[in-house]
Amino acid sequence: MNQLAESPVLFSTIPCSQGMCVGVGTLNAPKTLNGLTLDMTRLLAVQLERWAADPQVAFVVLKGAGDKAFCAGGDLHALHHSMIEHAGRAPIENTYAGTFFAEEYALDYRLHTFPKPVLVWGDGIVMGGGMGLMMGASHRVVTETSRLAMPEISIGLFPDVGGTWLLNRLPGKTGLFMGLTGAQVGAADALFAGLADYHLPRQKWDDLLVAIAAETWSPCSAAHQANYHDQRNTALASNHAQLHRLLAAAATPPTPAIGPLQTHQALIQRCCVSTDLNEVANNILALSTQEDVWLQRAAKTFAAGSPGSARLTFALLERCKRLSLADVYRTEWIAGLMAASHGDFAEGIRALLIDKDKTPKWHPSTLQEASADWVEKFFDLPVAAVKHPLYKLGDQT
Repeated sequence: MNQLAESPVLFSTIPCSQGMCVGVGTLNAPKTLNGLTLDMTRLLAVQLERWAADPQVAFVVLKGAGDKAFCAGGDLHALHHSMIEHAGRAPIENTYAGTFFAEEYALDYRLHTFPKPVLVWGDGIVMGGGMGLMMGASHRVVTETSRLAMPEISIGLFPDVGGTWLLNRLPGKTGLFMGLTGAQVGAADALFAGLADYHLPRQKWDDLLVAIAAETWSPCSAAHQANYHDQRNTALASNHAQLHRLLAAAATPPTPAIGPLQTHQALIQRCCVSTDLNEVANNILALSTQEDVWLQRAAKTFAAGSPGSARLTFALLERCKRLSLADVYRTEWIAGLMAASHGDFAEGIRALLIDKDKTPKWHPSTLQEASADWVEKFFDLPVAAVKHPLYKLGDQT
């Protein structure tokens, strides 16, 4: 299909044998590191349903335009504008923020439950909203340039887009550590932590396209809408396994083979195992004395980040431990809407992207002020449960 080059998402197909093809969605905003906008989310949501229903589409590939990022996050400028416009008003009145979070989270959930394989080419920066897209994919590829992180503590938010579900599933306390410090990980640590499945050199992208086109894929009828992991759906299971074999054969060990997250896992575990956030905070701050630059940077980012975000992240990870994925998204929507009204979100964006002075004035300014009681307002649903925009997402509890 032909599209204007200025479209925020470009859609194309890779022709394969016997009339089959593979759908490719390219986030097309390289100047903003492919930051996910509401328009992008809506375009992706519509096209994914078309590909899901088309029996000639074997699977879907998502990638980013340019050579710097798959997706560096969400559209923070538009969110900032909505927060300034609605300052002092009830959280539910910020309809843009509510809509943005709801539709982004619904898209992420759809990727987690998509009936066909989804391959994400996680080249370059993969952060925030990019992590939400990538973590829903069945086949996640990183390259030597990949940098993955959930850096929301630096902008007064929390690891959303399902981040509170994801971080709870990383080894030991590495998820809490990443959420509190915004620590970036490369290919080796992404594989170690389960954030990615394969490492391929960036230069192998064209070879991968050729290999995909050369394969014979099985037609997937519209009736095959159950999860492709269900082995009764032979065509879907076959394409899933076939894509795995193709990627596994092309994959190479990353260099270095072991990253700092894995290297320091025991230390991170000791730092973050406490149920007292104040103790965890003191342990992380003490990492500034370590010789390892990666640990020093983590401590510095935590120290400069929003105390309210630290408390909210800590509380969300505890609350979301045993929730279903759909319930996690519902919980995050409430917290996100409240953050857009009561938290440091607007101030964090101002300091980083608007005025660029990088000196945010956090309120509360200390972790002691950002107490367990203070954070409770981020979990109060501002509407009746049936009016929650994600009320029907997945199975209800």
